[in-house]
Amino acid sequence: MKVKDLEKLENEGVENLPSEERRRFLQFGLSVTGVFLGGSVLSLTSARNARGALGGMSPATKFPYSPHYTMVMRQNHCIDCERCKEACKNTNHVPAYGYRTTILEQQRPTGPDSTERIFMPVLCNHCNRPPCVRVCPTTATFKDKVTGIVMMDYKRCIGCKTCMAACPYNARYFKEENRAVDKCNFCYDTKLKESGGKITACSEACPANVRVFGDLTDSNSAAYRLIHAPEKVVWVLRPETGALPNVFYMND
Repeated sequence: MKVKDLEKLENEGVENLPSEERRRFLQFGLSVTGVFLGGSVLSLTSARNARGALGGMSPATKFPYSPHYTMVMRQNHCIDCERCKEACKNTNHVPAYGYRTTILEQQRPTGPDSTERIFMPVLCNHCNRPPCVRVCPTTATFKDKVTGIVMMDYKRCIGCKTCMAACPYNARYFKEENRAVDKCNFCYDTKLKESGGKITACSEACPANVRVFGDLTDSNSAAYRLIHAPEKVVWVLRPETGALPNVFYMND
């Protein structure tokens, strides 16, 4: 579906959303409730009957990976302190000119003469259908078969930057030191192994608990509970790309 088609829906439901896409979100225990912000954000909410619709499948069998890592952004709690960015750079040896995560700022009107600032943390969304993986000519960027994390094999990277152009979230940069593209990998080699898959550097450093990291196959994880909280609205960025991201946003 094109962005202009999504804009026509104006948050009135998603009857025109392809049934395949609705089924895919249902697999996450989510049901689609609307489209807003100019067609750039898909509104989702907890689907209590999702398991029944999937034929009684247990949570662990709904996902192609186990663990299936995700991050939930409690966006309205972000104060732009940038501790997440600093922790990421220190932990993953990111050069001063590079980034694995960033914080976008938006001015939103609140009245005739007033606005408010909104901060949106952004990083690699570790998509289920990552455009970056599809376009890489050397398979340097790939999806880990166990965790689903979108990874980089720096030795295979030829620096063509095709993946950078394909990424819907502008979440990659070219690292001069090794002449290869670098990106977030959920601290796979720097934090996940030592923490037993429990925490990333950015989520650990956040003083407002904005970034909630977890496992979508673990119903006891904080991320799982947030995504499946009744009556909570959860959304993803740029759903029109069909990338099926594993980073979710909410205001709680």
